[in-house]
Amino acid sequence: MKSTPTMRPAVYGMTCATVTLATLSSYAAPAPGIPDLEAGGAGWLNVHNDFILPKTGPGPVTWDPAHPYFGNGDGPRPTSRVADLTNPILMPWVKDVLKTFNDDALAGKPQYTPIARCWPGSVPASTLLRVNPMFIAQTPKEVVFLYQSDHQVRHIYMNVPHSKTVTPSWYGESVGHYEGDTLVVDTIGITTKAPVDYYTTPHTDKLHVVERYRRVDEGKVLEVTLTVEDPGAFTTAWTASQRYTLDDVPMREVVCAEGEAFAPKQDPQQVLVPIPKAASLDF
Repeated sequence: MKSTPTMRPAVYGMTCATVTLATLSSYAAPAPGIPDLEAGGAGWLNVHNDFILPKTGPGPVTWDPAHPYFGNGDGPRPTSRVADLTNPILMPWVKDVLKTFNDDALAGKPQYTPIARCWPGSVPASTLLRVNPMFIAQTPKEVVFLYQSDHQVRHIYMNVPHSKTVTPSWYGESVGHYEGDTLVVDTIGITTKAPVDYYTTPHTDKLHVVERYRRVDEGKVLEVTLTVEDPGAFTTAWTASQRYTLDDVPMREVVCAEGEAFAPKQDPQQVLVPIPKAASLDF
């Protein structure tokens, strides 16, 4: 059966991961004129806790200057995230949501990033996944991002338009094309269950993200610049970036839910941020 945009899969499971691993193991350089983002089957490793702020113009939510954020391995004792509510991109209702999380953090309640509680990374928050590398497989019709974190898979369909009707999903619908040495990815249809970042910034169904991936620093770094707009949540479009370094190691198995599924109900982690559970089979 011929594939059409409306038939694109909305679920991402181990079957997809297995196919992608097979593609990586039989690595072949992309066709001439196509930027090689596969890097010989190596991984790309992000070490940043937050988006990298733009040099000028509107940027993403970051920490409140009165409450600097330090993550694991940053040196000082780790702290909870307290969002800067003075960021002019935020609409009033978004500020109200963030204030609730800020109040919880300042009251000492447990705070966890979505991925720490086994939720999908989504877009653009997947660029914040760190410690575990991302692998890329390129084919003429599709580029696949495989995140070692819980083996999440993201599909980017090449040189096709968006579907007329898009069912919201964790990674949305991503279509892409190449512009010289850059992979340009346009994503819509991202579920409102997924926050934009690790400060749990919410969005509406109008969220639209454009990413531009290219290799810099003699090919040793993968740089992505983001443009994010959502007229229902942000007063203006804003930009950010992320940088990945080469991590030439095999993919490892990293499973989240199996290690967290049996946490007792009285555990505050489970009460405040429960792990996801499927009510029915996806297939």
